[in-house]
Amino acid sequence: MKYLALDPSIFISNRRRFVEKMTKNAIAIFNSNDELPTNGDQVYKFKQNADLFWLTGIEQEDTMLILFPNNPDPAHREVLVLVRPNEMKEKWDGHRLRLQEAQAISGIQTIVWLDSLDAMLQPWIHLADTIYLNTNENDRKANLVSVRDYRYASMMRERYPLHQYQRSAKILKDLRSIKSAAEIQVMQQAIDITDQTFRRVMQFVKPGVMEYEIEAEIMHSFLSQRATGPAYGSIIASGDRARVLHYVENNQVCKDGELLLMDFGAEYGGYCADLTRTIPVNGKFTRRQKTVYNACLHLHQYAASILKPGISIIDYTEKVGDEATIVFQKIGLLRKSDIKNENPDNRAYRKYLYHGISHHLGIDVHDLGTRTEPIKAGMVFTIEPGIYIEEEQMGIRIENNFWVTKNGNKDLMKNIPITVEDIEAFMKK
Repeated sequence: MKYLALDPSIFISNRRRFVEKMTKNAIAIFNSNDELPTNGDQVYKFKQNADLFWLTGIEQEDTMLILFPNNPDPAHREVLVLVRPNEMKEKWDGHRLRLQEAQAISGIQTIVWLDSLDAMLQPWIHLADTIYLNTNENDRKANLVSVRDYRYASMMRERYPLHQYQRSAKILKDLRSIKSAAEIQVMQQAIDITDQTFRRVMQFVKPGVMEYEIEAEIMHSFLSQRATGPAYGSIIASGDRARVLHYVENNQVCKDGELLLMDFGAEYGGYCADLTRTIPVNGKFTRRQKTVYNACLHLHQYAASILKPGISIIDYTEKVGDEATIVFQKIGLLRKSDIKNENPDNRAYRKYLYHGISHHLGIDVHDLGTRTEPIKAGMVFTIEPGIYIEEEQMGIRIENNFWVTKNGNKDLMKNIPITVEDIEAFMKK
């Protein structure tokens, strides 16, 4: 890992929170993600299972976690399972964790090698009444591959058919959505790296620069600040390409007079930042660009004012839509007749703002959390309204990350330039 070691108390606390939700005499088993092939003998860069990382901080492949709080042997109430270090494999693939290293990262004292697990696990299963198994229950999941969690669940149910089974994901969806102060500190580091990167990019952008050159500057800045890398594929979209929400080609020239939409964020310590800014390629907004930008900023600030504990995402989105309807009429995008005759299921403002306003943020960019129940203190959300005008070949989006508290919310990106005046002044340097 490139980042500095995190405080293991983060993961100790997370495991305690999970164990408190388990039923009596239950055992919970978590698996790492697969190493997935690309072509030939190559594999994709390994990305740890988010739930396993949240509980352990371990990024190594072929890792398992076993939680059995009612185990008669106190030494085996939480067990971390690792691949045994192999001298020849390390010559090819690099260092693997030793016992003391894994203990320091996770705070787990009992480490078991994977090749010796089976003989130990079966007696523990026989002592337990309930087995918690993990699967991906992110509402945005679009995975048709039979990944390790699902294969393992099938194997366990076949081997131990008379046990009761529970879903770990149902517990984790609630727990992971509520961030501790220690987790926020790690997220703030990812955000601060993203802040410095945005400032670097504003100094770099000028007419004639290629979108991929900007992406390269972002990557350089991330890695030089100990980030693992980008939290997701950076979107660098100049001109009309800014209307494509997940534009990833990043291969066109940024022209004089265009706006440049940049959606990027660093990953640090397993946690993500998610920033969007729209800036003028030549450093100066036109009058119309400034009008639309300030309208988008107004929606951003309005959304921030109502993002509080107790409101649901559905009601919150509807209220922002009401405000967008007013704003879009003021800047000439909607007529009174458009609003009067709108379809309630596809409101008029959706022609110019066709995505959600916020999503949960954490270890995953689209992190676990409710989309229907009231928002709770401790959750972290993006706020990212946009205005996309096909007739004017213009797309603007503004995004910050907010930590919801019992007294409202805290803008974790409050120090990042956001107003027309601040952006222009910084680009003029």
